[in-house]
Amino acid sequence: MSYTGPDFEPPQPRRSPLRRPLTVAVAALVPGALLGWGVYAAVGGPDDGGGAGRAGAVPTSAAPSSSGPASGDGDGDAKKPAGSSPAPASGAPSTSRPSASGALAGKVVVIDPGHNPANFRHATEINRKVNVGTHWKECDTTGTATNAGWPEAKFTLDVAHRLRDLLEKQGATVKLTQDGDRAFGPCVDERARIGNEAKADAAISIHADGSGAGNRGFHVIMPGAVHDGAADTRAIVAPSAELGKRVAGGFVRVTGTAPANYLGDGTGLVTRTDLGGLNLSTVPKVFVECGNMRDGTDAALLTSGSWRQKAAEGMSEGIVSFLRG
Repeated sequence: MSYTGPDFEPPQPRRSPLRRPLTVAVAALVPGALLGWGVYAAVGGPDDGGGAGRAGAVPTSAAPSSSGPASGDGDGDAKKPAGSSPAPASGAPSTSRPSASGALAGKVVVIDPGHNPANFRHATEINRKVNVGTHWKECDTTGTATNAGWPEAKFTLDVAHRLRDLLEKQGATVKLTQDGDRAFGPCVDERARIGNEAKADAAISIHADGSGAGNRGFHVIMPGAVHDGAADTRAIVAPSAELGKRVAGGFVRVTGTAPANYLGDGTGLVTRTDLGGLNLSTVPKVFVECGNMRDGTDAALLTSGSWRQKAAEGMSEGIVSFLRG
């Protein structure tokens, strides 16, 4: 599916009198006062597939709906933004050509667009179990979708392209774990391995949640300390937490979106020890759940091209701050 019509900015929801003060407060809080946070989410977040086990996950046995997004156009989901790098040969991670100079010259960033738009055609392959260090789990999932059928995998790839362009302009070398150029996947263990082999200075996995209606806002997932089997996150816990706090701060400032109201105690920061994409990483890495696709208000934002650009800018701001810090 592709949605390439003119961009349509959905009407903004009416905010309660407390909404704006909360957003402003969080924007100021995240960079500094959250240094001592210790929230561990037991429910509500994604697994590595960003959809399995959650309300709203798209079944692997069925194709996503052909209907368009609830509002907005989903622009840019079937094509890269102008000036982006060409797609590599099938199966190879996409690699940018960085500027010779810039604030991030010499830095490597790996962007992991969650899921793959074609996963639903390969149920057998993505359901096979892979070793994620502490346990075995499915290779990948289809991800979730809006109530109108616009898939998470389209969202994540579009935001990844926008983020890549922003980081390239800063001089970074950017690699994507997949660029819509693979039949399915890659599996969650390979997604981590791509970042490790690139010796990334920072890695970020982009997702959108599939929680219940009324659950709104973004959250950033960071690795907890794991030392079991093939998983050893001890060296990356502290830098990943710093990366997560800076990304969350940038996301609030640029998008004006408040942290999730259903987990993270209002901080937008969550620690997980069950995600293979984090447990197998040897480089600083975080997951970003940009909003809840199954909530109508959040879905109106996620399907807006202009809002997705702000989301990419917020992530970029946090990554640049982390790498220059």
